Amino acid sequence: MKDLIGTMMEYESGELSDLKTLKLFSFLIKSGRAWELQGSYGHTAHALIQDDWISKEGKINSNKVEQNGI
Repeated sequence: MKDLIGTMMEYESGELSDLKTLKLFSFLIKSGRAWELQGSYGHTAHALIQDDWISKEGKINSNKVEQNGI
C-alpha cells in the first residue's frame, strides 16, 4: 500500500469509501499488521473475516462486494 499512514488517517476520520476500507484491511491482514495495531483494527479485521468480506489470508471476497454494489 502506497500511503498506509494517510489511508489509516482517512479511515479513522471516516473518509474512506467501503471499497477502500476493504482494501486497507486486506493489506493489514495480509501483512499481519492488523493484529499489531490498536485493538479496534484487530476487532474490525476479525469482523470482516467473520462476515466473509475478507478471507483469513487477506483476499477480498469479490462476489460479496459485487452483490452489495461496493
